[in-house]
Amino acid sequence: MGAAEIRKLYEAMPERLAKARRKFGRPLTLTEKILVAHADNFDAQQWDRGKANLRLRVDRVSMQDVTGQMAILQFMHSGKKGVAVPSTLHCDHLIRAESGAPEDMKRAITENNEVYNFLRSAAKKYGIGFWKPGSGIIHQVVLENYAFPGGLMIGADSHTPNGGGLGMLAIGVGGADCGEVMAGLAWEVLHPKLIGVRLTGKLSGWTSAKDVITYLCGRLTVKGGTNKIIEYFGPGAESISATGKGTICNMGAELGATTSVFPFDDRMAAYLEVTDRADIAKLARQYREHLVADPEVHAAPEKFFDELVEIDLSALEPHIVGPHSPDRARSVSKLAAEVKANGWPANMKAALIGSCTNSSYEDMRRAAHIAMQGLKAGLKAKVPFLVTPGSDRIFQTIKRDGIMDTFQKMGGTVLANACGPCIGQWKRSDVGKNEANSIVSSYNRNFPGRNDGSAATLSFLTSPEIVTALAFAGTLEFDPVNGTLTAPDGKQFRFTPPEGEELPKAGFAKGLEGYEAPAEDGDKVQVEVSPTSERLQLLEQFPAWDGQDFTDLVVLLKTKGKTTTDHISPAGPWLRFRGHIDRISDNMFLGVTNAFSPEAGKGTDILSGESGLTISQIARRYKAKGVGSIVIGDDNYGEGSSREHAAMSPRYLGVKVVLVRSFARIHETNLKKQGILPLTFADPKDYDLLEQNDRVSVTGLAALAPGKPVTVTVSKPDGRALSFKANHNLTAEQVGWFKAGSALNALK
Repeated sequence: MGAAEIRKLYEAMPERLAKARRKFGRPLTLTEKILVAHADNFDAQQWDRGKANLRLRVDRVSMQDVTGQMAILQFMHSGKKGVAVPSTLHCDHLIRAESGAPEDMKRAITENNEVYNFLRSAAKKYGIGFWKPGSGIIHQVVLENYAFPGGLMIGADSHTPNGGGLGMLAIGVGGADCGEVMAGLAWEVLHPKLIGVRLTGKLSGWTSAKDVITYLCGRLTVKGGTNKIIEYFGPGAESISATGKGTICNMGAELGATTSVFPFDDRMAAYLEVTDRADIAKLARQYREHLVADPEVHAAPEKFFDELVEIDLSALEPHIVGPHSPDRARSVSKLAAEVKANGWPANMKAALIGSCTNSSYEDMRRAAHIAMQGLKAGLKAKVPFLVTPGSDRIFQTIKRDGIMDTFQKMGGTVLANACGPCIGQWKRSDVGKNEANSIVSSYNRNFPGRNDGSAATLSFLTSPEIVTALAFAGTLEFDPVNGTLTAPDGKQFRFTPPEGEELPKAGFAKGLEGYEAPAEDGDKVQVEVSPTSERLQLLEQFPAWDGQDFTDLVVLLKTKGKTTTDHISPAGPWLRFRGHIDRISDNMFLGVTNAFSPEAGKGTDILSGESGLTISQIARRYKAKGVGSIVIGDDNYGEGSSREHAAMSPRYLGVKVVLVRSFARIHETNLKKQGILPLTFADPKDYDLLEQNDRVSVTGLAALAPGKPVTVTVSKPDGRALSFKANHNLTAEQVGWFKAGSALNALK
């Protein structure tokens, strides 16, 4: 959206917000203002937090080159000639980190040329902006070019909320949602509850924006934000840069939050201006009162939020989280004792900074300040130090300003402007596959296997400046804030707190930013998909529901403990098959702990009795015999990445129902979109009733309706039968998706 379209949105806000105040009988939070401003027929909707489903008209769609493949393939089913809303594709996920930026880029373009050509041709044909490989990570590029205060965006990536740093509701979704919105439909989402986070004080010294969110992850846990929007406010919010706000909102995904948002302020305006959007900054200042919560909300927040959290930034300490979960938090000063108590490897194997979460100019400048101190003391990094610039704009600017040179002098390697090690695209040769080792990064997510495919890697997350200091020490037992290192001259050296301006004094350098506009006449463009491709496969419709209850479903597996989308559909080498539903389905549940198997990702074919098979192999056997299956899951099933393959693969291989203790938001929606019935135990204890050789029936489906539970009957091998209730939160429209076989089928 350009300034003209944004002006229209802003000009319509006063009347719409006044109507909402009358209907609600009270002032509005910022979140409510943005939702109301984007409502598809405000008067016809229910505004009941946590219960109603909202229909919204979004301003923009963003996609990356992995999840974007399936989003585009699904959009093509709609038969539309072009996208209905501004949309972009960003090539950032398929570039593997191995040798450094130049070689990694060459390799990626060679290996993924077929996929890039497909995405480029589809973008040209359907009116989608295309950001070629090397131009940057999707969320950083969106923040630099497209995010704006008061906007509403969806993106096929769970860290889309990064846009909240510019006062936007930016929400991660599955590719089907993107395809439908691009086809012109309204977007539907459960009306989120609201968590208000009041910030007081001011960040100083070693404490950074990253510490706000790592602290909050420890406080609220990975489930604490599910189906909730986190709205930050208070005097402390104004002390945080726009990119720092982006860091906080980005990693809010680790709370399971729908999204996070900050109110518009002068720090955002300054960022808009330095990124060539002074016209939008001027508009936002003109309509400022609509881009912040009403004054009464800040005066008495307990009356307007479902939960309220207070954080004094002046008292906040630098934090580090991990291993294996982003909510395992403690202050940096307490890490050494915990490392020793748990027997974790203290000696680090790698230190990594950057990613979509922490690759701003401010991040790089503060990390470089620490690096310069170490270099002046005669120190060099004791472990591989890897730097991931978030965009070509950042890369060119830190190169111009000598920051890159500083990192290289301390022993750093600059990687491509891409996701790389943050998402499993990291080819390591320094450790064995099952060798326990510790790494520290400024990334956002640290589930087992997330960075390098190895569950034995212990991944810790903290700010870029703390990571840089730890790189000089090479050990988790060093406290950068209070500790000292021995310099080559034998003297004890102590770092001083990092310093660094939030925006470059000389402005951002202009690099080869890599944008390609769509064709003027899309009819003349042919989408490139080879019928013999192993990377891409045109989609066929999933079969519609046959009108019958599900009877005698076999239990495919029963997940135990944390089950993320990384476990259900691992990334790493599998990313190359994200456009080929059959090939990608070979990875299904490879990382999951199956309660019925001693080995992750494996189970038993109960029809033949053969064990030690991968879950995908078993599912393919059941599908070939026409036998439907059910997946039993634990708490917060499907947390993490938005990847819809974690729903598409089970659907493709014959899973009819997923029955769990509780769901993560995006994954539950993805299951609905693909025609799988997502159910939760009415009594979570009933999870314990399910055993490997049981047969499961789900009845009452002909009367499937919003708010109406279904009956689950478990038939035991000895002839016993147990019945209990299971809940769902399907809307009337979503019931239609189920009956049609998928949301895409219903759309057609």
